[in-house]
Amino acid sequence: MSREIINIQAGQAGNQVGESFWRMLLAEHGLDESGLYVGNDPLQTERAGVYFTQVDSHGPTKYVPRSVQIDLESGVCDHIRAGPLGKLFRPDTYFTGDSGAGNNWAKGYYTEGAELIDSVLDIVRRQSESCEALQGFQIIHSLGGGTGAGLGSLLLSKLREEYPDRMLQTFSILPSPNVSETVVEPYNALLSIHQLVDNCDLTICIDNEALYEIAVRTLKIKTPAFGDLNQIISRVMCGVSTSLRFPGQLNGDMRKLGMNLIPFPRLHFLMPSYAPFYDPKASAFQKMSVPELTNLLFDRRSLLVACDPRFGRYLTAACIFRGKVSSIEADTSIAQLQRKNSSLFVEWIPDNVSVSVCSVPPVGQAQAAVALANSTSMQELFMRNLNQFSLMFKRRAFLHWYTGEGMDLMEFSEAESNTRDLVAEYQQYQEAAVDEEFEEVVDGEEETQ
Repeated sequence: MSREIINIQAGQAGNQVGESFWRMLLAEHGLDESGLYVGNDPLQTERAGVYFTQVDSHGPTKYVPRSVQIDLESGVCDHIRAGPLGKLFRPDTYFTGDSGAGNNWAKGYYTEGAELIDSVLDIVRRQSESCEALQGFQIIHSLGGGTGAGLGSLLLSKLREEYPDRMLQTFSILPSPNVSETVVEPYNALLSIHQLVDNCDLTICIDNEALYEIAVRTLKIKTPAFGDLNQIISRVMCGVSTSLRFPGQLNGDMRKLGMNLIPFPRLHFLMPSYAPFYDPKASAFQKMSVPELTNLLFDRRSLLVACDPRFGRYLTAACIFRGKVSSIEADTSIAQLQRKNSSLFVEWIPDNVSVSVCSVPPVGQAQAAVALANSTSMQELFMRNLNQFSLMFKRRAFLHWYTGEGMDLMEFSEAESNTRDLVAEYQQYQEAAVDEEFEEVVDGEEETQ
């Protein structure tokens, strides 16, 4: 029996990344573009039920993605329908509006989104009723636009109400420091982070700038298009769910990841990294040892998010190795790495790197690894967004677009202070030492443990 995950992709970025993700999943499970099995390894379909529903009507078994595609304008979904993957998805899992959110968070969350959210939840309900043991949801969206950020946040809070005991994991594409797509990104991103802090279990942060760096420097693509960047994200997304989909020596799933990675409920923003990235022309010259893979995982150049882990400390991390890797080798290489860089790991969580090993490598590679790290250097991301937000908010620039949709200025101030608190929490745990007394406030009385 597989523990199922329902995939929800919202907005333009979500749907484009989603399309790339499904292509990679099809390749890993030996399926063709219409969902028919063409592989030759029984392992490929043994647990394909995590992301696919099997349909045995007439003819060969068809594997249909358990996915919902949402957008407030129909352009991107029409592109998927008309593209090579058009025959893959169930026709009733597309949901599009007409007017679009126009990069406005308030439209996605309050006006346009709120009108359509019930129909979206009906589609999700239909998908979840056919599951035997629903593990949780994964949402792909960007935080800079209107639909992914606004409607994505609304969907999160509704799912949290309706499925309180299921895991909610998001792949969130954050605005990058130098590559900005829209002027109002800081507003949309901060309002979304405000919602993500409370309504989500795991948020895997990705940003375009780090992806551009990887594409240009490591993969040697001179002018990367979004398709190239989406492929990098897909590798991480497939890596995270590997041990649910294939057998391995040490298994992991969404709940185990959450359990091992989130020491405090608000600090659930994770930095993903992947190894090895290399120029496709040089693939014949690559042979990775496990220690090299491990070092690459914790290298700044392998991160999919633009922040520097050397300026923070790792609270926890999870490494997922794929391919012929012995679990002892993986454990010793990680222990070695921690010994060498002990100052970068907090000492009050003793064994803070968890390892899972899966025997099936990604398509076209002998071995690979994915890491998700919970590091206090994430505050750099939030500070960057806060500073840009404050500059605009001080002068009340662009606010009439949001208040015109019925938003209140208080919401902006709340989002700002909530994010400032988040940054302060990261800083507090970065500076915490083992022998400090921890003071906890209980019901208004101060109690020292």
